[in-house]
Amino acid sequence: MSEAISWNEGRWTHSPAASEEFGSSLRVTANEGSDAWRTTSYGFIHDSEHALVRPFLTSSAMEITFATNMSQQFDQAGLFILADKSHWIKAGLEQSDGVLQLGAVVTDNRSDWSVSPTPEWNHRIITIRASWSNNAITLRAKADDEAFRLVRVIPFDDREGVEAGPYICAPTRAGFTIDFLSWRTTAADISLHD
Repeated sequence: MSEAISWNEGRWTHSPAASEEFGSSLRVTANEGSDAWRTTSYGFIHDSEHALVRPFLTSSAMEITFATNMSQQFDQAGLFILADKSHWIKAGLEQSDGVLQLGAVVTDNRSDWSVSPTPEWNHRIITIRASWSNNAITLRAKADDEAFRLVRVIPFDDREGVEAGPYICAPTRAGFTIDFLSWRTTAADISLHD
């Protein structure tokens, strides 16, 4: 059973430049320089993402759906899962080196990053799904009404205080805006494979 989450149920990890509800959607504009990253390869810590989060419980799944419009280096949006400042996950789309990429950053004191090119996903409706069960988070994504594809499986033990929800970052520019179309919670996936 899927249940809609109201935008006003969330709290911002860092306030965006602007956010406005219109109909059932939420339009969010990121601050220039916003990002989430810890140390690996670059040597810096960025802790300025705009994530609208609420409690995320084990044995459940969360989905965020948004309309893509990404054109500048490191434009990014998707789903953010926050355990604490040095343990978090972001999954979604990111413009990198001239190509739109589907991927995830998993941070356990230091960040790692995995991506796969999906240039055909720009200007489409994207859904990112995180399912938390069996001490793991399974990330899946789809464009429009296509089938979900597996993005990543991450060890993630049961713990309290985890929050999750939509996020947006704009490391290199001002004015990057995303329309988040829906935010839902549902039962965890039954298994890793169909």
